[in-house]
Amino acid sequence: MTNNNYKNWKIDQDNDGIVWLHLDKPDSQANVLSQEVLHELKEIIADLEKQTPRGVIFISDKDSGFIAGADIKEFPLIESEEQAREVLNLGHSICNGIENLSCPTVAVIHGFCLGGGMELALACRYRIADTDPKCKMGLPEVKLGIHPGFGGTVRMIRQVGVINGLDAMLTGRNISSRIAKRIGLINYAVPRRHHINAARSLIFKAPKPFKLPFWNKILNHKQVRPWVAKMMTKKVAQKANRSHYPSPYAMIDLWVRCYDDHKTMLQEEINSFVGLIVGKTAQNLIRVFLLSERLKSLGKAGDYKPKHVHVIGGGVMGGDIAAWCAFRGFKVTLQDRQVETLAKVKKRAYGLYKKRLKDRLLITGALDRLIPDIKGDGVKTADIIIEAIFEDAQVKRDLFAEIEPKMKKDAILATNTSSIPLDELNTILKKPERLVGLHFFNPVAMMPLVEIVHSPKTSDDITNKAAAFTRRIDKLPLPVTSTPGFLVNRVLMPYLMEAVELVEENIPLALIDKEALDYGMPMGPIELADTVGLDICLKVAEILSQHMDIAVPERLRKMVEKGNLGKKTGKGFYTFKNGKPVKPAIPKDYHPPTDLQDRMIMRMVNEAVACLRDKVVDDADLGDGGIIFGTGFAPFRGGPFHYVESRGKDQLVKLLDQLEHRHGPRFAADKGWKEL
Repeated sequence: MTNNNYKNWKIDQDNDGIVWLHLDKPDSQANVLSQEVLHELKEIIADLEKQTPRGVIFISDKDSGFIAGADIKEFPLIESEEQAREVLNLGHSICNGIENLSCPTVAVIHGFCLGGGMELALACRYRIADTDPKCKMGLPEVKLGIHPGFGGTVRMIRQVGVINGLDAMLTGRNISSRIAKRIGLINYAVPRRHHINAARSLIFKAPKPFKLPFWNKILNHKQVRPWVAKMMTKKVAQKANRSHYPSPYAMIDLWVRCYDDHKTMLQEEINSFVGLIVGKTAQNLIRVFLLSERLKSLGKAGDYKPKHVHVIGGGVMGGDIAAWCAFRGFKVTLQDRQVETLAKVKKRAYGLYKKRLKDRLLITGALDRLIPDIKGDGVKTADIIIEAIFEDAQVKRDLFAEIEPKMKKDAILATNTSSIPLDELNTILKKPERLVGLHFFNPVAMMPLVEIVHSPKTSDDITNKAAAFTRRIDKLPLPVTSTPGFLVNRVLMPYLMEAVELVEENIPLALIDKEALDYGMPMGPIELADTVGLDICLKVAEILSQHMDIAVPERLRKMVEKGNLGKKTGKGFYTFKNGKPVKPAIPKDYHPPTDLQDRMIMRMVNEAVACLRDKVVDDADLGDGGIIFGTGFAPFRGGPFHYVESRGKDQLVKLLDQLEHRHGPRFAADKGWKEL
């Protein structure tokens, strides 16, 4: 069987009668299961059902990986349950067809194998995967507010057991080939150069079946499933509110109701999926995914490939930036005056690498790339120099004056300032056009966004290269103009200060945080302030108060003066034990004001509108993306500007007028509302 008339698939049949199905979607960096790809595959499977090949092997001709999942760009085109059902029926017919072929089938996996790609692989009888750490498998649909829809809810649990299967789907986390082999998701983990031979061997000789633990059958029993589901639901509830994120609960319910009859469960998977995908949560999370793709696209700068990063400042931010860059493969020299500080950075870095890399040789390699540099010799050879010292404009200017003569002619000078405009820093430079802001967020390893701060003097070339570097370290670049606080801190600070104002009014701390969590924020503002550091909050608030209408609460000043800086000192608004805040219970007889949530959220939304008016970002979509990925703004709401659109501009302006009447001019609606 040889037919190369398909646009996306190439079909070869070797001398042993094995059919090789090569997927290579044109004009795309990654293979995705678009409608065109699926319709072609349905025809191919129908032809294979009429043939008797020795075996069928699915393989990707893309260097980026096997299949990255469904084509999410097509998701917004699904406007009804009927349309969704049509897509799901197509996917099911294909995966069922692959599963029912009379010959052995093999999925040969390298790079990414996610979502629909993983479901296709699960429909095959066997799977092999690359040993490269970049090889990742998983079912991340929950991150889009949906769940697997091509039969994955059945096949994943059947393949790896209920605990591993549900955990993979409920968390959406990526699975390495090492773990995939251990849990039975794949048959072999071998280097890519051996994939062809390994795939052929599976066709000719069936491997020994993977045996699930005996207790897996017990956990799947219909009498036991409700008890397991109760524990799973409790665990999910710690991370996701059912009313905000219904998809993980739908997955658990699907398993409890239907696992005894796989045919019924496959059909119910479709019914559950189509109900989710047309809902607001899924539509907004799909929007967030597309926003992240847009941010990624801003980091393309041709052949720019820096190799050496020099970081100045071994504090928490500087040290973590250096550790992350080394983790992502860069040679990093880290400069600080104190040997003890550099030793602490290495210790923290080891913890990060041990958690992320697992393998001893990979951990050692990353640590070797992180080089202590007391004298600052790395300045002379670095492609990018990142200043990450404390927030003092004069100290930063003095540092720039010292290092500029030592820098390579084409090196980028970046500052991690969180709020100081670049024009207050570049006055000392002979080449002010080379200064750009790379504003990371804490914790660096967890926060995906980096603000690319540019002033009128920053060259476009430097801005573009800074964005490209940001993508090289697997972060999302957001270009922002160099105005006080940029975007994220400018929007975040009024929200935090309003929370402190509520503390001043004797509102219970835990209630303030609860109101924010109920809205959908990942962490309450009081706990967030303690985590960031009250000294940093105070410094940023003081800088911003010079340029915008924001009052710095006296309580915050006094706490910093006493040295109660939050998590890092063990005491801030909360007392911390083992790194966790101890939150006093809310008195049962306490009756809170009804506008707590509105007061905090509307300060944030109002400032976001002001940022758009001041052209801090180019458009509302970039504003939504930056605020979601930089502050954690409730992703299921689609961002503050999308929230305005969905709730209604006029209604929110009216709400601001009411809050201004009750609480003062800080709630006055920004004039930018008229321009929305």
